[in-house]
Amino acid sequence: MLKRILILLALLVALAAAAWWLFARPDRAQLSEQAVTGRAPQLTPPRDEGFPTIGIAKPIGWEGGAKPTPAAGLQVAPFADKLDHPRWLYRLPNGDVLVAETNSPPREGGGITGWVMGLLLSRAGATAPSANRITLLRDTDNDGVADQRSALLTGLNSPTGMALVGNWLYIANTDALVRYPFTPGQTRISAAPEKIIDLPGGGNHWARNVVAAPDGKSLYVSVGSASNIAENGLDVEGPLYDGGSVAQGVKSRALILQVNPDNKSARVFAWGLRNPNGMAFEPVTGALWTVVNERDMLGSDMPPDYLTQVDFGAFYGWPWNYWGGYVDKRVSPQRPDLREYSKRPDFALGAHVAPLGLTFAADAQLGDRFAKGAFIGLHGSWNREPKSGYKVVYVPFADNGFPERQAKPIDVLAGFLSPDGKTTRGRPVGVITDARGGLLVADDVGNVIWRVSEAR
Repeated sequence: MLKRILILLALLVALAAAAWWLFARPDRAQLSEQAVTGRAPQLTPPRDEGFPTIGIAKPIGWEGGAKPTPAAGLQVAPFADKLDHPRWLYRLPNGDVLVAETNSPPREGGGITGWVMGLLLSRAGATAPSANRITLLRDTDNDGVADQRSALLTGLNSPTGMALVGNWLYIANTDALVRYPFTPGQTRISAAPEKIIDLPGGGNHWARNVVAAPDGKSLYVSVGSASNIAENGLDVEGPLYDGGSVAQGVKSRALILQVNPDNKSARVFAWGLRNPNGMAFEPVTGALWTVVNERDMLGSDMPPDYLTQVDFGAFYGWPWNYWGGYVDKRVSPQRPDLREYSKRPDFALGAHVAPLGLTFAADAQLGDRFAKGAFIGLHGSWNREPKSGYKVVYVPFADNGFPERQAKPIDVLAGFLSPDGKTTRGRPVGVITDARGGLLVADDVGNVIWRVSEAR
């Protein structure tokens, strides 16, 4: 009898091992991170993961004066520390810097997706309640270190983007775009918010960004999808994805809205963008650009996250297609009628690197090598082995306002991830230039804002 039990146990162990091998073993990259970058990245057939590859570095913080590694010719030092999950940055005309100390709102959902998300957030140190605060930082002696700070706004709802237009400061909460009367120089706002438009809040991608058009007449707001590939139903993503019209699409997700604050109206500017975050206007052409987090569980090499110019009315493929028309067969129902309209992005940043921050080098003072292009904060992968991202990169642009033809991302600030990929000291998010031409980088795991400047 005992022999039979032992044989049965051995068979069960063998079956479990076989099941793990077939369905749960991590998918390892067959290409380098750099191979899946540029204007013409190397693409592989998708490798559908029955169980997701989970690989996220354990955060350990910056101890003993440790700091990231800048590119040759640059130096780095803390601009501000002891912050609470700083994710987004905004520079005011007087040089003051605003930082959104923020985190995800409480998450909903169960099953394997909910379990994986909870595991990842816990592993990444992102389960703490959101501070829901905008803090003002001031460098009064121009030494590259903030020596004054004050809580400009509190009681927000997972805020991210900030934009000053005239005497109004706009804040993109996860569920609404609001504004407050504000004059640069103020260190505290006590006025009540005025709501401009509601936004679909929360979801897997909760952060909402806002930028003002160069003429100040409109605003652009980014809204990420609620899911990976609409696996919870297309209706969850809104009317654009469930057969509705473009006019109804302002209630949808995975898009960029153009907002008229004067009459509190909005229209869909571009859609099919799984999770757009950073937005900025290219200084030569004046066109809007964004960085986008693409879908997961198609293997460690696919598909590339990207940087792209955003054209009015354009469709970028999500959830049915990626990289300009490659079909994601997992999505149901399919939309073959949209495939030929799927716009190919302009520049691949690598698979699963999670680009969030974006700023152009128009007023950066980091030497000729970093004078004309885009700085991008790569928050770092969870669905790739070996891990990718976890650094700030630079994409060189040509005189025509597009990335150079043979360009590849250049590391500007690295050293966040340990050599074995098991731990990380921080994770970069928002990036901006400061009034003296330095590059500021929000590190939401290290709770630091780093300042990169030219070495002297």
